[in-house]
Amino acid sequence: MEVIPAEPTPILIVDDDDLILRSFSLAIMRAGLPEPAMLSDPGGVLDLLRRHDFRLVLLDQIMPNIDGLELLRQIKKEFPEVECLMITALNDLPLAVKAVRWGAYDYLVKPVDEYKLVTEVKNALERYELRYALSLHSRTASFSELQHPGAFAKVLAEDPAMARVFQQVEAVAPSDYNVLICGETGTGKELLVDVIHALSRRAAGPLIKINMAAASQNLFSDDFFGHVKGAYTGAATNRKGFFEAAHGGTLFLDEVSELSSDLQAKLLRVVQERVFYPLGSDRPVAADVRLICASNRDMMQEVKRNSFRKDLYYRLNTVTVPVPPLRERRKDILLLARHFLRRHAKKAGKHIKDLAPDLANRLQNHPLPGNVRQLENYIAGGVIFEKGPLLCLASLPELQDPADQQPWCDEAAPGTLAEMEARLIQQTLQQCGGNRTQTAKKLGISLRTLQRKLKQAEAGDIPAGPSTQA
Repeated sequence: MEVIPAEPTPILIVDDDDLILRSFSLAIMRAGLPEPAMLSDPGGVLDLLRRHDFRLVLLDQIMPNIDGLELLRQIKKEFPEVECLMITALNDLPLAVKAVRWGAYDYLVKPVDEYKLVTEVKNALERYELRYALSLHSRTASFSELQHPGAFAKVLAEDPAMARVFQQVEAVAPSDYNVLICGETGTGKELLVDVIHALSRRAAGPLIKINMAAASQNLFSDDFFGHVKGAYTGAATNRKGFFEAAHGGTLFLDEVSELSSDLQAKLLRVVQERVFYPLGSDRPVAADVRLICASNRDMMQEVKRNSFRKDLYYRLNTVTVPVPPLRERRKDILLLARHFLRRHAKKAGKHIKDLAPDLANRLQNHPLPGNVRQLENYIAGGVIFEKGPLLCLASLPELQDPADQQPWCDEAAPGTLAEMEARLIQQTLQQCGGNRTQTAKKLGISLRTLQRKLKQAEAGDIPAGPSTQA
């Protein structure tokens, strides 16, 4: 059986059962979608794809002559842009994971609910459009082509590498797909989450941000799913979890790769079923949220090391937005440095107008492994010691080469032990990538003491003498 509609259609259904072909076709047309093409002989799929502009193939898994997974592999090899929706009679999780890994949009188990079928078809077609838009943006990276430039006002950038990121964010934001933002620590991933939420259909809803590295093994279910009154001793009232608090909005899971395997399994169930059960309740609650996740690790490598579940990865990774490190967008370095200079000079009550040429040149050629966060720490530390109208390299010893260093008897050296202590704190903070907990540990002082000293330094009130007591 082969049916090709007179009008061009984006949908092709492949199944050796003519009854299923017709029932799927009717369900799709009842939903107002274009009439699909139908094919019962899987051997003719590739030829049809070469002759017609199909965007989505509904593909049965068990067919004569060729296995559905093998046909999926052939389709994605020759037509990687075409979305494929697998239909299977077996509720086999390893099979489903393999299908998604090989490029299937999703899989449905027979008998297929009509509402579920139509929803998946619409979502798959929408993702095709989204990926097509992203492919266009990858070839034309320009800030001038942004439709909503004002949404990116807090993300300072002028490098073409970030223009591409902005265009990807703008393309993915209006959809309801889960988004994975990947990039090194300090690249500004959280700022992009704000933009995606603001440009989404859920902008009027809440945006809840969670650091998964701090998620408690024991309190995960309570924190994320909430509880009902009497669920356990001390549960005097109902409590909403993160999923319910984010209802109708966006839930941002930062550092999702840090989640333990047990907690990954709990998260996967919600992502798959779109419902959860508060502790002490047997009534499911709809998880009407959009998930945005971020990680500073290579998630595919985490999957290969078995540190992160494959099935959860493919559920979260509908669309990936990679954020380049600052060393790969050099045009942004001085723009950001001057922004941080204005901010911290104002906070310190100093009139420092600009970066000195020697400092600007050193920053332009520095690898900045800590990215934007490290750059801000450099500038903040330099402002504390700078006494002139320009922020000079001499005020940032951690950026100097040994040849730049001047002897301690020089007038440029710190004049008091208090200034030397403040400089040591800033240097150690840089070495620890801006991590204050590690800095305090390395200096042998408490975190509270470190925070007090940094606050004093930012206010220009450098302590009268050194103190390293906790």
